[in-house]
Amino acid sequence: MLLAKVALGLGGTFVLAGAYSFHEGVIRVSVDEHRATGEHLHLVVPAALVPVAMRLAPQHAMEDAARQAGPWLPTVRRIAKELRKLPDAELVEVRDAEQFTRVRTQDGKLLLDVEGPGETVHIACPLVTVEHLSDEILSRRAPESRQ
Repeated sequence: MLLAKVALGLGGTFVLAGAYSFHEGVIRVSVDEHRATGEHLHLVVPAALVPVAMRLAPQHAMEDAARQAGPWLPTVRRIAKELRKLPDAELVEVRDAEQFTRVRTQDGKLLLDVEGPGETVHIACPLVTVEHLSDEILSRRAPESRQ
């Protein structure tokens, strides 16, 4: 009977941990090279783990990211927040003779699709994760650069 309670407790913990990990959705990255020895990368990461992983990043790397992207991060955060309120939309589509690029929103995610002569790249990231990432980078700025 005790063993059953322990198993039930562990099982419940794993279910709750899994539910929390996937509550924001997942970030999907897919890269396919169009060559004879082309490589394929397909990565799926729970979006809730990205801000946690960023807290483990070295302070100097986060300060550097904040310095480079800092002026744009409040704008990025605001755009992501507003895009979440709007219906699905096609934001950008560019097509030329060799390459196709599309940026759109769908079901609360930012979708980036690039098809070129050498590779195809698809990225899907929840908009709420974009907000959280910009907040995390801004919070890790060096004290002298905070306004």
